[in-house]
Amino acid sequence: MRINSKNILFHEIIGLRVRVLSYTDTNLNGLEGVVIDETLKTLLIETAEGRRIRVFKPSGVFEFKLPHGEVVVIKGDLILGRPAERLKRLKRRLK
Repeated sequence: MRINSKNILFHEIIGLRVRVLSYTDTNLNGLEGVVIDETLKTLLIETAEGRRIRVFKPSGVFEFKLPHGEVVVIKGDLILGRPAERLKRLKRRLK
């Protein structure tokens, strides 16, 4: 299934370009890079300069650029959990 704005919450986000739109640590606002790892509560972002910065999902609002060019803005609370766990939550809602 191709990733899009309707299914991104249940998709793998590692490898996507991301920009931090809003974050509790205002020094990280505007941070851009690629998601290189994801845990239950964090994203590891690698910047163009090669810096790796771990950010907490619930503390921010993120803008993801999808492979086909679509841009999606997501509150970090919505992407809590690993992709498989997010998919399980969707299946429970559909029952």
